[in-house]
Order: sequence, then structure tokens, then C-alpha cells
Amino acid sequence: MPELPEVESLCRQLQNVIVGASIKKIRIMDPKLGSAPQLTGRRVTAVNRQGKSIIIKLDDDRCIRLHLRMTGRLLWQDGGIKYMVPDYSRWRIVFSHGCLDCIDPRRFATFQIGQIGKESSVSPDPLEEFDTDRLIKIAASRKICIKCLLLDQAVISGIGNIYACEILHLAKIDPARKASDLTRSQWKRIADALRPILQTAIDCRGTTASDWRDLFGNPGEYQKYLKVYTKEGLPCSVCQGTVRRIRLGGRGTYYCPSCQR
Repeated sequence: MPELPEVESLCRQLQNVIVGASIKKIRIMDPKLGSAPQLTGRRVTAVNRQGKSIIIKLDDDRCIRLHLRMTGRLLWQDGGIKYMVPDYSRWRIVFSHGCLDCIDPRRFATFQIGQIGKESSVSPDPLEEFDTDRLIKIAASRKICIKCLLLDQAVISGIGNIYACEILHLAKIDPARKASDLTRSQWKRIADALRPILQTAIDCRGTTASDWRDLFGNPGEYQKYLKVYTKEGLPCSVCQGTVRRIRLGGRGTYYCPSCQR
């Protein structure tokens, strides 16, 4: 699933491509999404991220809310070429200078129209806020591991499996540790690890561990910097211990048992 860095990368690329442009038409290619909304002539005024969602704001106080879910991604095609229809394309927005497709093999991505200011509320964004006191209080009432807490979108928005593994490795905390058992200093280590990892991943346009591509069809580059994710059986870059893979909350979890405690 595209996580915060991947979605933020798409938003920044979309800001440079469609803000100020008017919609010529929308084509829905997957009947699961229903009929095409009446947005012809509407101008895009802004593109923002809210958690893992992309919010495309329009000039009539409405917005398009996109959530890519498991395998969704966006592809921009310039107006200088004949528009191909990519495999697994579910919808297309056409502008005068190009078109935007949502490619989604598993058909989980969502496309919704709403009013600006009435978007669904989300939990704090880790790039803007990491309230240690709030998280300690939440953890005290939960009987889950720290990795599962970081993945809970009702607690912190945007963090997914890849970056939870990487953040806990840099913080030297066992992902299976009960969140309620962490000390304040350990929470601070998580906070100190979180922002640099997410920001670097954004700068790299995300992680292409499988099929992720950015707006222009290019792979991300953060996979070059991964320390534990997908590194099962390899030596840890910090202590030379062996990276292991376990399952926590139904998700494959990579960590180094030698330096993460």
C-alpha cells in the first residue's frame, strides 16, 4: 500500500501539473465506482495530502478525495502524446494538457466527491505533530505491540508497514514490544527516527519494493536506503546481527533481534 511518503510525493507532483487546470471530462472505466461525477469545467485550486488520501480541491468548494489502498497508483500522460489506456485503469480525468489515470489491479482504490472543509477527520500527521504524552496515554490503555500501534491510522496517520519497520530499527526498539511498556526516552527515540526517515523517503519519491511508481511512471528510490525491510537473513547494517522476519498483526515484520530490544 502507498504510505505517507508515496502519497506526499504524488501530491507534490500533482501540484506542479494540475493546479490551475480545468477538467475537460471524467471517464469511469470500472462500474464498481458508479457513474462519472459532473465536474466538467471545474478548475483545480489545490492538491493536499490528508493521511494517506489525496485531496484535489476545486473552484466550486468541492473536492475529489482519492485513496489508493493496496495497489492503486496514478499516472500522468502529457498532452503531447496520444493517450494510451493503461492496463487496470479504473478512471481517467482529462485536462487540456494531459490526463490522469488511476491504475489499480485489485480495485480497492476509492474515488469520492465531497465539500471542501468536510473531509473525513484523521489522526495527527507525523510530519506535523508527534505528541509523546498523547501516545503514552493511548498506549497505556491498549494491549498491542508498538509496531501495531504505529500502523493504527486512528492514532497516527500515514505510517505503513515499510516505514514502521524502518523507524523502529533506527530507534532500536523491538517491534513486538508492548506499546504500554515503552519508556518516555524510547518514545523520544521513535520521534527522532520518524521524521528523518519519512522526509528522506519523500525526497526519494517513495519506496519501490514491488510495483510502486510515481506520477510519471518512475520507481521510487528509498529502497536503496532500507535497513531491515525485505532484508531477511542478511546482516544488520548496525550490529551485523541477522535480520529476521516475523508476523505481527497479520503483517510481515522485519527487524534485528540483536540491536532492537
